[in-house]
Amino acid sequence: MLPSSGVFITGTDTDVGKSVASAWVLGRMGWDYWKPIQAGLEGGGDISVVKRLSGLDESHFHASTFNLTAPMSPHAAARLDSVAIKLSDFSLPDCDNPLVVEGAGGLLVPLNDREFIVDLIEVLGLSVVLVVRSGLGTINHTLLSLMLLRQRGLDIAGVIINGELNPGNRDAIIEYGKVDIICEIPLLNPLNAETLAKV
Repeated sequence: MLPSSGVFITGTDTDVGKSVASAWVLGRMGWDYWKPIQAGLEGGGDISVVKRLSGLDESHFHASTFNLTAPMSPHAAARLDSVAIKLSDFSLPDCDNPLVVEGAGGLLVPLNDREFIVDLIEVLGLSVVLVVRSGLGTINHTLLSLMLLRQRGLDIAGVIINGELNPGNRDAIIEYGKVDIICEIPLLNPLNAETLAKV
């Protein structure tokens, strides 16, 4: 289901599980990881989470283009740091492996006063994996996100569902979203590289 050229992992929302999903893909595929925009540096940001959960060594990880101090939408965090984000700032890292590229927030999170995460996805040209919640509200959020991706002509590799298993919502996403489910990641306790590798 995953294209050999790599994927852009985005979500329906913030804290939907993009980093966990990124680590799951990395652990299975042994690819490289890049987070173009890290907003919020406390605790090492998302890259530290993905390193811990994927079990891969440092050689698989590439530096972010922007490391913004505040855990906010990129456009707001950039303003606080007196930084201007432009699409022309981004290009895929030079590496031998396919890439997992992790976005920030959802598709319509602003980068600046006119461009959004979905514009960055289009520029980078990778297939999209959409990470969604398993619980109440996910059908609407998922279908809206899929609609936007299709309106923009972007290739959708599939959906990763994160959270307590919910067969009804999974089946609705398949039926109404006309999309493949790549994986369902249940609530894991503890959440670590070992438990994630068993999913």
